[in-house]
Order: sequence, then C-alpha cells, then structure tokens
Amino acid sequence: MATVLTIEDDEITAKEIIRELTECGFQVDWASSGREGMSKVMIGNYDAVMLDRMLPDIDGLTILRTMRGVGMETPVLMLSALSDADERVRGLRAGGDDYLTKPFASQEMSARLEILLRRHQRGSKRETALHVGPLDLDLVSRRASCMGVEIPLLPTEFRVLEFMMRNPSQVLTRTMIFEAVWGYRFDPGSNLIDVHVGRLRKKLEGVEAASKLLQTVRGSGYILG
Repeated sequence: MATVLTIEDDEITAKEIIRELTECGFQVDWASSGREGMSKVMIGNYDAVMLDRMLPDIDGLTILRTMRGVGMETPVLMLSALSDADERVRGLRAGGDDYLTKPFASQEMSARLEILLRRHQRGSKRETALHVGPLDLDLVSRRASCMGVEIPLLPTEFRVLEFMMRNPSQVLTRTMIFEAVWGYRFDPGSNLIDVHVGRLRKKLEGVEAASKLLQTVRGSGYILG
C-alpha cells in the first residue's frame, strides 16, 4: 500500500483528497499547515506528496525546494488555485512532478498520482544509504553508524547530518543548513545551527573513527569529510 502525504490547509479539500485516495487503496497522512507538512515530509518515508501551492505559513514552493535541496526524490503533485502558465512553470521548475489546478476532479487527481508513482518506480533507483569516509547513514532505518558503531541521533540531528553527507567536502554555511533542514528564512542572530551542529559533533567525537570528520570553517560554516 503506497503512503501519501497531503499538505493542504483547506479542510474540505483535504477531506475530499483523503476520501478519494483511501478508496483507491492509498494510506493517507494529512498536514494542515506548511510547518507541519515540512516536519512530516522530512521525517516520514512517503511514496508521494500532494502539495498545496498556497499555504498560510511556509508556502508549497519553499517545501518543494527544501525537499529537492536535501536530495529527496519523492514524487510531488502540486495543487493550486493559481492557473496561469507562469505559476505552473514555477512549480515544475522548483521540482514538482505534475501540477493540477483547483478545482479538480477527484478521479483525475488519483489517476495523475498513480501515473507519477508508476513512473517513479520504473525510472528511479531509490537511494537507501549515504557514505562519507567511515561514516554510514541508513536512510531507511534512519540510523547512523561508523565502523559498525551506532551513533544515536535525534530526528533533527539526522537531517542535519544527511544534508552534510549529501554535500561532502563542501563548506556549508549556516544559512544553507538552516534553509535545507528547517525550510524557512534564516535569522542571522539565531544560534540554532551552532547548537545542533555542536550536539552532532559531540556525538561524532564519541566514535574515534568519526571524531575529526566534522570541522568548523571559521567565518564561513561547516564541512564534513
């Protein structure tokens, strides 16, 4: 059974989506805001995402760009009341796989989703692990290890490490890390990145083989590798 996350702030529309997809055999999760959707899509392991373009807090394009920025290839069907060609192009160029204008027929929506899933299953090889030196990250079990020693990580620490491992040996600024993991504009006065990277570094330093993998580049950011 394929699992689908629908990120939709309009309750009536969301219930119609859930009803139609459930009848078609999908398992459906619902997020009613952009922030909730961002959290779920980064932690969950969904087969597809139904993403509303216009959300009251974090908009759909920001969520989509964040997903693609951290290497998530999950198929995304954009839903929007914005029907002009420029908006469709923006959605597709941001990484959307298809674009459906509201109001739409429920059967067309489910059919488009089924096509996306078939295309994704045929054309992609899902990445299940990342490796940087002796450090391994299992994207299925959501576990990190080094030379067989497991490194316990909180969900946000895992996402920070995943972003770094997808961009090894590259200086990553605080802004880049923040927007990839949290998905909204970085506040230069915040120490949130330093706190999370500090915790992550401490855990890596607890394993001898990984102790020097994560380094600070003074005045610039961080580098892994």
